[in-house]
Amino acid sequence: MTHLTIEPSILYVGTPVELISTDNGDGTFNLAPMSSAWALGDVVVLGIGTDGQTARNLLQRPEMVINFPSPELWTAVESIAGMTGRYPVPEEKRERFRYEPAKFETAGLTPVPSELVGPPRVAECPLQFEAVADDIRLDAGGNFFVVEARVVRVHADQRIVVPGTSYVDPRRWSPLIYNFRHYFGLAGQLGESFRTETPTAATCNSVSGVS
Repeated sequence: MTHLTIEPSILYVGTPVELISTDNGDGTFNLAPMSSAWALGDVVVLGIGTDGQTARNLLQRPEMVINFPSPELWTAVESIAGMTGRYPVPEEKRERFRYEPAKFETAGLTPVPSELVGPPRVAECPLQFEAVADDIRLDAGGNFFVVEARVVRVHADQRIVVPGTSYVDPRRWSPLIYNFRHYFGLAGQLGESFRTETPTAATCNSVSGVS
């Protein structure tokens, strides 16, 4: 390999896309695509812009649903990527974003009731995490909010669940991946971690050290 020193404008090296649904406080709900999230235990840590409707909603009403679309939903995600549920549109977003209060309808997605939180789930998303923001704080540079969301209920399409268990079958589930502002799905399995609790029948090389 020959490595170059570069200065990319973004660092999305390949992260799952999420659709975050939150409560607007007036009987309506916001839906926002994002791809800055990671999980450990029952906590999902989100990076959320300070000037959007999602941040405003979570500061006042901390419940949310973190919905994970599959690759075929990328056009629905992209259809609302340039929209904001905040009115008036913040000055720093006016050049590229437009106000849209009905994002579910615009994206052609279906809201379904959650069980433990107020905001709805996205019916078309195979994985849905009902969650509550236990902590919201600015990042060290004061540019975005770091949100610690505690997951209180998980819903999974039965087709991606190992029968008779609570395990998601990684051979049947593929998240939508945001890779340097391009959308991808997963390729075929390469191997499995030594920590896996759903081993494949075939022998394959394991990649250790990954949670």
